[in-house]
Amino acid sequence: MLRRLKLEPKHSWGQNFLSDEVILEQIAEEALLRKDEPCIELGPGLGHLTRFLLETGAKVTAVERDRDMVRALAAQKLEGLTLVEGNAAELDFAKTAGADQVVVVGNLPYHLSSPILFEVLDQANHVPRAVFTLQKEVVDRLAAKPGGREYGILTVMLGLRYQIECPLQVPAHLFHPPPKVDSAVLKLTRWPKPAAEVKDELRFRRVVKAGFAQRRKTLSNSLKSDKTLCDDWVPVLTAAGVDGSRRAETLSIAEFAAIERALP
Repeated sequence: MLRRLKLEPKHSWGQNFLSDEVILEQIAEEALLRKDEPCIELGPGLGHLTRFLLETGAKVTAVERDRDMVRALAAQKLEGLTLVEGNAAELDFAKTAGADQVVVVGNLPYHLSSPILFEVLDQANHVPRAVFTLQKEVVDRLAAKPGGREYGILTVMLGLRYQIECPLQVPAHLFHPPPKVDSAVLKLTRWPKPAAEVKDELRFRRVVKAGFAQRRKTLSNSLKSDKTLCDDWVPVLTAAGVDGSRRAETLSIAEFAAIERALP
């Protein structure tokens, strides 16, 4: 398709095309799309995954910023597809799909993974499910359990609102051009209610960021990095039942939430 269109993958945009039909079908299945359910596909490229998403009967809106790809996809005249030219990292999902609840799917460029995941987090009330193909190392970090170096800020923040799963591995050789690392599929399913009770979700995120700000330091010292949260962390940690000599990577989501609730 690229040769016929006289196009080359844009390396600076992180374009790696996945065309393995078995994997594409599995990715579409993981989205659990129902007939007429709104779905946004981020970075559809040449439409390989798009076709499998459309086969579910979902109302698919494909968002692509590469004008060459927009023209290539538009030329295919895929029935039922709404094509939007735009930046996936700066997208109001509900507004773009014209629906309050929208499933988000995409094979994401590695350099946009974190910005898009934060967008999903910010818009979690409108995103019941999300399925992304990401660098395997990133997926491993997001699915990590407390106690290891892979466990980090986004793991905790996403875990408050979503069940995090890694249902598929995607070897590098299945892409064109093949990236230097393997990929994996990240599946996010929104919890019926947050995994732990918090008073203020934005304040919860600030607590998590402060806790991980200096990973080698103890929690009580690292938390001091955000001086606007609290003047004295000793009574807060005591009330939360968390030992301040621990490190952030050992805390569960529930323990971070307990710290947030204990703040004055």
